[in-house]
Amino acid sequence: MLAKPVPDLPPEGRGGGLLLEPKFDGFRTIAFRLPDGVHLQSRSGRNLTAYFPDVARTLRRWLPVNAVLDGELVVWEPDRDRTSFAQLQHRLVAGAAVRQLAARYPATLVAFDLLQTPDGDNLMPQPLIRRRASLTDLLADMPGTLTLCPQTTDRDEAAEWVAAWTAAGVEGLVAKNPHGRYTPGRRGWLKIKTRLGTEAVIGGITGTLSQPDTVLLGRFDATGRLRHVGRSHPLSPTQQRELAPVLSRAPHHRRGGIDHPWPQPLPAGWSGHFQKAEPLSYVPVEPTTVVEVDTDAALDRHRWRHPVRYLRVRLDMSVYDVPLLVDE
Repeated sequence: MLAKPVPDLPPEGRGGGLLLEPKFDGFRTIAFRLPDGVHLQSRSGRNLTAYFPDVARTLRRWLPVNAVLDGELVVWEPDRDRTSFAQLQHRLVAGAAVRQLAARYPATLVAFDLLQTPDGDNLMPQPLIRRRASLTDLLADMPGTLTLCPQTTDRDEAAEWVAAWTAAGVEGLVAKNPHGRYTPGRRGWLKIKTRLGTEAVIGGITGTLSQPDTVLLGRFDATGRLRHVGRSHPLSPTQQRELAPVLSRAPHHRRGGIDHPWPQPLPAGWSGHFQKAEPLSYVPVEPTTVVEVDTDAALDRHRWRHPVRYLRVRLDMSVYDVPLLVDE
C-alpha cells in the first residue's frame, strides 16, 4: 500500500481520528517469514534478503513462521546520531563485504503493519486498528532490531515527533484511516514531508544561461571550497526569466584564482538518487548568486537526496551569508 503526498494534514473536522506515524528515511520492505527462512522484498519487488543478513537472522530467530510484515529498513549511524540512507545504499553494492557492513552498522526493521498472522490468516481485508493490535501483540517481546513503529492520534504529539526527530532522519508523517483496509498498490495513506527553507549558492545549471532548466546548488565548506549539495526541480518560465540575467558562465581557467571545483560531467553518485543515476552534463556558473530553496529532511551525507524547490533569487544576500557546509 502506498501514500499520497499532501502538503498538510486534513483539518480535524474532516480528517480527525487519523492514525499518525513518523515517516522514516529508509527502504520500504515487506518481510515474509517462510517455513525455510526469510524473504525481504522491496517496493519494486527486488529481493533484498542477501543485503540484510542481520535483519534476516533476527526475523528467522524471532518472527513466527507465516507472519508477513510491512515496514521500513533503517540504519543508525551513532557517530552522526541519525539514520543513514547512504549506509542502506552501500549494502546493495558491498558484495562480499556486506556482512562487515552489517556488523558495523546494523539495520533495524521498523514494522508498521501486519499483513498475515502466524496462523496464516490474511489481515489485509481487516481494518488497520485490528491489524495494528495484532502487530503490537506479535512484537511485544522482540529485540530492538525488530521494532514497532510509533503511532498516535494526537496531532500535538505527532508534531513533537517531527520537531524532535527531523535531525535524526525522520522525514515527516504518514496519516492512515484507522478503519482502512490494506490495498496493495493503492495510495490510501497520506504522506506529509517536513519542509525546510534555507539558502544555497548556484554553482551550475542544466539547460542554457538564457533558459536554465534546473540549478545545481552548493555550499562552501570551512576551507572555502564549493561543495555540491543538490539539484532543483525544473524551473518555471517565470523563474527562468528571473534567473537568467544574474547568471554568468564560470571561466575555464581563472587568473589568480581557482578553477570551478566540480567535475564535468557531474558524477552519477552526486545526484543523490541510487537507482538509474547517470553522469550529468551541466554549465558551470560563477558561484556568486544566492537562492532561497525549500527542501525536505532527506540527506545523503551533506547532499539533499531529493530535488529541492527553487523559491527565489536572494540578491540581498552575499555568498558569505549562506550556511557553511559541515561534514558529518
